[in-house]
Amino acid sequence: MAVPVNTTISMDPSTSEFKSKGGLKRIASAFQYSMDGFRHAWRNEHAFRQELMVAVPAAILALLLKISAFQKLALIAVLGLVLLVELINAAIEAVVDRVSLERHPLSKAAKDLGSAAVALAITMAGATWAVILYNRFF
Repeated sequence: MAVPVNTTISMDPSTSEFKSKGGLKRIASAFQYSMDGFRHAWRNEHAFRQELMVAVPAAILALLLKISAFQKLALIAVLGLVLLVELINAAIEAVVDRVSLERHPLSKAAKDLGSAAVALAITMAGATWAVILYNRFF
């Protein structure tokens, strides 16, 4: 049986009916979903708020330092990395809790791995700031 050229058929039964199609509406929707995510993180994720309250003044400080543009970028980028990993960690935790609130070794592992990723990002940020500031002032 021939399928008309302009007809889309999904052979994957797991494809979500909520999956977007494309175009400008998709871009506008994606932006709105991102804003919803930021609002959710601000309202519900204490760690995200704490990290953001450190990142914003630190980014301003980075811009004011008498260092190269590349060093400023590095300092701000590692702050962004911490926030990025925290958002991913929060998403992992939300999915785990959505699946089940029962204690399970795999749920613990998923949450612990997300937390470890945040700790690694914070360590990388701290090391980057330490090296650049040490080289600037000592």
